[in-house]
Amino acid sequence: MARITVEDCLENVENHYDLVLLAKERAFQLNSGATPQVPEDDDKRTVISLREIAENKISVKDLEETAIKKLRKHVVEEQDESELEESENDDFEKIYKGEASKSGSAILPTKRIKRIQEKMDIEAESIKNESIRLEEAKLEKNEELSNEDPQLDGEELKAETEEAKLVKEDSKD
Repeated sequence: MARITVEDCLENVENHYDLVLLAKERAFQLNSGATPQVPEDDDKRTVISLREIAENKISVKDLEETAIKKLRKHVVEEQDESELEESENDDFEKIYKGEASKSGSAILPTKRIKRIQEKMDIEAESIKNESIRLEEAKLEKNEELSNEDPQLDGEELKAETEEAKLVKEDSKD
């Protein structure tokens, strides 16, 4: 078992305090399953981490960055340019919020509700117009039938015609 001294490690690290923190971080990585860069030789993880630092087998800068990231509350991750371009061209906002205005900004849900109400009013009006058109067509057909077939019961024809007129008047209101 080779002995490692602090002086051997200080050639790669600025001071004792940084050495302790970096050795602790590397020991944590080794305990988490990272593979050692030097032979283990039945050494403890802290000794292995110090040997790796002394032999410059691991990057001190990488250890510093991982230690700092673990201590931060809000980790800011760098994005590649491809990810930025992808997020700029992403239509998630349009899909999630429903619609986008002509300027490209999202239409708020309250305004969408107004538009939905307008669409419902338009659809109701078109349904009403369609029912009026069908009733008029029914009236015309009844008149044609009465002109063609004089044997049709007059009472029955009048009842259907009156019913069609009432439906037409109700739909206009």
